[in-house]
Amino acid sequence: MPARRRTDPVAGRAALTAWLGGDTSRPTTTTAVRFTLEELAAVAPGNAVEVRVPPAGAVQVVEGPRHTRGTPPNVVETDVETWLALASGRTTWADAVAAGRVHASGERADLTAWLPLQAARPRP
Repeated sequence: MPARRRTDPVAGRAALTAWLGGDTSRPTTTTAVRFTLEELAAVAPGNAVEVRVPPAGAVQVVEGPRHTRGTPPNVVETDVETWLALASGRTTWADAVAAGRVHASGERADLTAWLPLQAARPRP
């Protein structure tokens, strides 16, 4: 079942573009994070990995064993700036992990295959 979209894609792309242009206001950043998390859920559907970007949002993604209670075995957590840099391609997964800006645990917690997001790439 595809993720339920809450962020209008036009508004999400506009917020991400604004963030990439230097607008780091909370409404812009929160909209950009939620949009990109929803995009990740669309391209990597599942419930095996929980991606957390506090305080803006969280989503469960990637096929595999579903977790229902407690702390999931596969967790990715990062800050807003790092997440948007990953989603947009401004940084790589390997660089963010090596710098300690991403905390990933579990065998499915590597998001390299899905980042950067196609929807986050600049449009002509």
